[in-house]
Amino acid sequence: MSTKRKPVHPGNVLKEDVLAPLGLTVTEAATDLGVSRKALSELINEKASLSPDMAIRIAKATKTSPESWLNMQSKLDLWTSEQKGLKVIPFPTYSDSLHDLKEG
Repeated sequence: MSTKRKPVHPGNVLKEDVLAPLGLTVTEAATDLGVSRKALSELINEKASLSPDMAIRIAKATKTSPESWLNMQSKLDLWTSEQKGLKVIPFPTYSDSLHDLKEG
């Protein structure tokens, strides 16, 4: 994946592209979504990740797909993990195994 730019958090998209244009407060949106104000606040302030349950709620409220919301979170999670520079020794490939069999 190796994207240099950090993907946008789905909570930021919800806040900037949905709630702000509609003039909805966090309290109003939380009530409409059936979640606590705290849960929604943590999401839109990027303190919490988007859960599948919240993705479904947001998708129903915005007439979008839960997959589109979860995809944003997945991209962010992968980017964050890639920044850790995890050290991994690659498994031998299938062709390496065939090469060893031919020589053995």
